[in-house]
Amino acid sequence: MLYQSTRDKSVQITAAQAIAQGLARDGGLFVPSEIPALEPTALEALAKMNYQQRAVYVMKLFLEDFSREELERFTGAAYSAPGFDTPAIAPTRPTPDGNWFLELWHGPTCAFKDMALQMLPYLLTASLDKTGEKRQVCILVATSGDTGKAALEGFRDVPRTKIIVFYPKDGVSDIQQLQMITQQGQNVNVCSVIGNFDDAQTGVKKIFSDEALRQRLTEKGYFLSSANSINWGRLLPQVVYYISAYCDLLNAGRIAMGEKVNFCVPTGNFGDILAGYYAKCMGLPVNKLICASNCNDVLTEFIQTGVYNKNRTFYTTISPSMDILVSSNLERLLFELSGKDDQLVAGYMEQLNTRGSYEITPALKARIDETFACGSSSEEETKDTIRRTFEQYGYLIDTHTAVAYSVLQRYQANTGDKTASVVVSTASPYKFCAAVLEALGKDATGSGLDLIDMLSRQTNTTGPKPLCSLRGKTPRFDGVVDKSDMIRVVEDFLQ
Repeated sequence: MLYQSTRDKSVQITAAQAIAQGLARDGGLFVPSEIPALEPTALEALAKMNYQQRAVYVMKLFLEDFSREELERFTGAAYSAPGFDTPAIAPTRPTPDGNWFLELWHGPTCAFKDMALQMLPYLLTASLDKTGEKRQVCILVATSGDTGKAALEGFRDVPRTKIIVFYPKDGVSDIQQLQMITQQGQNVNVCSVIGNFDDAQTGVKKIFSDEALRQRLTEKGYFLSSANSINWGRLLPQVVYYISAYCDLLNAGRIAMGEKVNFCVPTGNFGDILAGYYAKCMGLPVNKLICASNCNDVLTEFIQTGVYNKNRTFYTTISPSMDILVSSNLERLLFELSGKDDQLVAGYMEQLNTRGSYEITPALKARIDETFACGSSSEEETKDTIRRTFEQYGYLIDTHTAVAYSVLQRYQANTGDKTASVVVSTASPYKFCAAVLEALGKDATGSGLDLIDMLSRQTNTTGPKPLCSLRGKTPRFDGVVDKSDMIRVVEDFLQ
């Protein structure tokens, strides 16, 4: 199977080349030339497997130039203790109202990004060998909070790699920032950017497209790649947990084989929910993928109207990983649903870059409506959902999961849809202690680490070890730059 660019489908490269390169030279994203189908008996077989075995099965369908033995070795190393605190890796948890939570925060950084970023370093380093690449790779990451720490942890001291993470100054939670600036490793660097996530993400994309910089780095023995979900090697492992969740519901007797399921996903950069779309295209019985937004509801508006418009007020919210106005992975969906019309997609992206908006065709809008639903949750609605869920069920959720649960409950009430539904739970509530405490009506005065103790006492729950262990760690990074200086940070780091 080959991979092609969303902006020029004549570009045809192998999976290893796509993973190593990260972003296409024309600015497009790599996608598989075809989406493999699950065999008719695949779900029955997958339901009997553990998470690692499910991951091997699914990823092998897309990675023809990787052997099954390689993938077994990678998944065994990536999804295991002590990195993950449960053998289930991505467990599903039922609620009394008939819905389910897919808990994706049991990894080393307590966020769903671990599901992919514990795997990506293995895929990337193997890709370097497979493509005969002799240079070292420098991973560039723009993060709205969780990707940064997960990428830093995944690539820490991995041979032949260096990694630089850019995050928006004052745009992440105290715990998220502390996780990043205390990161250990000889090959890591962290820097905050004055502005929001979109500024950091735009800066990283400009660095990738700078031909003169690429030449200078080649002379130094480096090339650039990405650990954001623009990299197919980051997106593919996320497809696995949608299929795994379906298998868990089968095993629990909640659904019968072939019965459809809804997934409600808190969405910012569109990568997580896009992974669910690829799972559906493979044959997973999915009814609706429900895109849940916070106050930065550019995606909800797009799904409702067919107009993508980033020319709007940017809000800093209690769910910062969703504070995004330019959702990069939407480009992949437009490519797939338009029948791989690369020129149409390239035109939309050019309009977004020059005018800040574009409007899709009615036919394309109709195809989106077949699979996607949407909704948004205000700050108060999100807090109320955290409080009600804890008071009614004794279950503590974070601010992003609460956005999705709020949207799902409203969707079910408005539509009467009785389809079995899964909320994709993306982070531990302990990563957002202040907001969760406030939602519960508790005092949230104090530092990030003190708030972990307060939340534990107030809820009689236990904070995750990776977060509690931050106490006493010394910050290593304090850089702050304007987005125009991000190239300088990269070059200085790679001297």
